[in-house]
Amino acid sequence: MRTTASTRSHRRRAALVGAAAVACAAQPALADERAEARTVLFGSLDAGRSSFLQAGLKHAPAGLTASGFTLLAGIGYGARTERDRSPQAHPSSRPPRVMRHTAAGYAVAGWQWVQDWGIAALFAGPEAGAEAVGGAGAGRPLRVGLRLHGEIWAHPTAGTLATATLIAGSARADLWGRLSWGWHALGAYLGPEASLYADRTGYRKWSLGLHATDAGIMGLRARLSAGWLFEEQIRRPGLYAALTLWRPL
Repeated sequence: MRTTASTRSHRRRAALVGAAAVACAAQPALADERAEARTVLFGSLDAGRSSFLQAGLKHAPAGLTASGFTLLAGIGYGARTERDRSPQAHPSSRPPRVMRHTAAGYAVAGWQWVQDWGIAALFAGPEAGAEAVGGAGAGRPLRVGLRLHGEIWAHPTAGTLATATLIAGSARADLWGRLSWGWHALGAYLGPEASLYADRTGYRKWSLGLHATDAGIMGLRARLSAGWLFEEQIRRPGLYAALTLWRPL
């Protein structure tokens, strides 16, 4: 079946939106202008009772809108409050709260498949992470491990965007996943999202909210989301907000 200009435009949009990879068609002209881009820079901030900030890049030698070998790298810092369960903590039925600080970095390689319906990608490679916990001042040495990353950014129909991302790492024995759906309206894809995070410390969190993906902000593309956050160690739900910005080069 012959590929139409509209289908090719949606394929380019999906590839460029998915190029942020972390975690992110309002302006077709911008998508067309960047169709030959090979690198995209991105940064993101997740804020709430737990927060994480990261920056990185994705590079595809054959182009971001073409199938082929792809590199993905980033660094990040996170902080969250948790119960101090160390032996030095003051004995009580309710341990005091402490702050856990985490620094992490990764460099993975893989392959992306660009089709008329969107883009899918798989990556694998090394990651490293170090932690420091308040209270007793405990710290964890730098750990190096393997990171696996898979994602799909698809247009089931011309006016919708569906995404699925799953990331697992052995350095901190953590797992993060997110699903989202969006309808094109008001210059972005708007709809619901849900995510899950868990790691070796027993920390778990779930979130459910709304997102606006591929919105234009000051010449950049953006993904904004907000909603309810549920953490296993905290009985009452809280709020979260997240912002991802990216720019193809």
